[in-house]
Amino acid sequence: MPKKPFRPTKQSDLRALVSIHDVMPETRAQVTTMLLKLAQQAPQLTPPFITLLIVPGRQWSQSDLAWLHALAQAGHPLAGHGWSHKAPLKRTLYHLLHSLVLSRDAAEHLSRNHHELRQLVLDCFNWFHHYGLPRPSLYVPPAWAAGNLGIRQWKTLPFAQLETLAGVTDLQSGHKYKLPLTGYEADNAFRAISLRLFNCLNIKHARKSGAPLRIGLHPFDLDYRLAQNALSDLTLVDRFCQYSELH
Repeated sequence: MPKKPFRPTKQSDLRALVSIHDVMPETRAQVTTMLLKLAQQAPQLTPPFITLLIVPGRQWSQSDLAWLHALAQAGHPLAGHGWSHKAPLKRTLYHLLHSLVLSRDAAEHLSRNHHELRQLVLDCFNWFHHYGLPRPSLYVPPAWAAGNLGIRQWKTLPFAQLETLAGVTDLQSGHKYKLPLTGYEADNAFRAISLRLFNCLNIKHARKSGAPLRIGLHPFDLDYRLAQNALSDLTLVDRFCQYSELH
């Protein structure tokens, strides 16, 4: 049996995994600003503890790629995050409901068949090598929605870890780490109220269980209604961790 990760020395200790989603040319300015603010708010949150979720299938210029190389060289782990971050137009009923409640137009894994999903994930992984970037071990589908692939199919793909809403799966062993999560993409009042409650419950669960809290940031979060919550929650963390420590 794999060891339970990050066993705390006391019940109130808070460990955290930090990631920034939707890193693409269109969000370059926002991601750059966010990284500066995170460094000011939590100096111990150094680049190796901020995983960047990259969307490969956008229009990456040479300048954008140079920026991404610089982030990787600074120590930021890179992860795969879909291909285009754009859901297909033809959608199942489940996908339509998922879009209304959570994902809007981002869950590109949903409403796709096995073959399409395999190719999408492979294209994502191969893009990093094509541009001389470190090959990622973590894959996070947009909106954390993995779609219609089972664990056996994921094991045939080159990523070592898969993150979904429930937690992180080690794709070699099949072990699932159920991890609490906070999010701050509160661009309207309903989302602000819902996420504030959701985050509070998950932080309490992380403290009680000793499991690391996943702090999932999005590029525009610091412009939204929970901006101060996002920054203040970082100050609650006793130790920042890396996804690679889950092995």
